[in-house]
Amino acid sequence: MPESQTARSHLTGVEDHTRGRCGGVRQATNLGKTVRPMNSQIAARVCAAVGGLMLVVAAVLGLFVVGPDVVQGDYGRMLYVHPGVAWTMYSAIAVATVSSIAWLRTRRPHWDHMAGAGIEIAAVFAFLALVTGSIWGRPTWNSWWQWDPRITSTTLLFLLTIGALTVRRLEGTVEQRARRSAVAVLLAAVTVPIVHFSVDWWRSLHQKKSLAEGKINGLQLTTMLLSLAGFTLVFAALLIVRARTNRWEDEALDSGLGD
Repeated sequence: MPESQTARSHLTGVEDHTRGRCGGVRQATNLGKTVRPMNSQIAARVCAAVGGLMLVVAAVLGLFVVGPDVVQGDYGRMLYVHPGVAWTMYSAIAVATVSSIAWLRTRRPHWDHMAGAGIEIAAVFAFLALVTGSIWGRPTWNSWWQWDPRITSTTLLFLLTIGALTVRRLEGTVEQRARRSAVAVLLAAVTVPIVHFSVDWWRSLHQKKSLAEGKINGLQLTTMLLSLAGFTLVFAALLIVRARTNRWEDEALDSGLGD
């Protein structure tokens, strides 16, 4: 066989081998892109199912098994709702804050998606914390609203989360939106220590840290911890779903479908 034909055959073989390897890499990449969303979807469903079941069990225990509070009566059953709502608010703000800092350092879109999801959930649960807190405090305060340090600071936090969400909807590039959102989230996060320590720093109508002081025990404590665990899993499910939705929205914008 002539040398030119041998060389061409060799080059053809190399091209076929390279094409096969590249095709395998593309297939592996596409498979990875498919598997990751499937795993996150399964995780979200498991968290939502298990967390929802825990909340149902906690509700049954709190309403029908655990007796009324000695001091607050049936209103004391809010113990199995309000702390879990507040805990979810804190958790969402924490995720949004860490994700915002990570985006400012790395500029990776994943962190912006997480920050957006976290601040959305924080806004919802800050509002729920205000509502459940007002319901719980109504019989004691004889009013739905008081200019109490805890209530006032939580309201400020709620307004700042709404502001952060508004900033995310302003026109601009994806990077501009992520930068503005990160700054707004960090501003909202500044109020979290104020909310948490307000009952210690100022005279407040809000009760002190009952759990830390050991004032809750027995079946009351079990029901409350079950509620906290349920809220945590539901929060994880919401975070996964909303972060994934944010990613899809950015992909739609990149492809021109969001115009």
